[in-house]
Amino acid sequence: MNAPLLLNPESLAKIDKAIAKYPPDQKQSAVMAALTIAQDEKGWLSTETMDFVAAYLGMPPIAVYEVASFYTMYDLKPVGRNKLSICTNLPCALQGANKAAEHLKQKLGIGFGETTADGAFTLKESECMGACGDAPVVIRNNKKMLCAMTADKLDKLIEELK
Repeated sequence: MNAPLLLNPESLAKIDKAIAKYPPDQKQSAVMAALTIAQDEKGWLSTETMDFVAAYLGMPPIAVYEVASFYTMYDLKPVGRNKLSICTNLPCALQGANKAAEHLKQKLGIGFGETTADGAFTLKESECMGACGDAPVVIRNNKKMLCAMTADKLDKLIEELK
């Protein structure tokens, strides 16, 4: 690869480990893992970062952009220190997710895809997280799933994260 190193050696080692799970001629299959690792390091996925991932995996940049723009877990612009993603699909909505989402919007003073002025929170609407029975479901920073999020639980979470 001729591009300058954009990710640290630890991230590259993690990507190499993901690549090793696939046949040598199919390393582009590790694109989702590589994007996740890059986002974990950088905080979000700039065009420069996605171009680096594309070059590292030997695939066209547009193919990487397509993956990154399709999945809501990838951030194509900077996000707050605490990204809260809430599922509003039908099963979650039937269990109060829309009400919880409106509560978050009001409490934080932002809409979906926006970040608070202090950079503390970004609110995102997400697709199914596979935990319909635990709705409303919020995922914090793509890593921690929070279940049965009532207004009281959301208020407590926001206070803890400030």
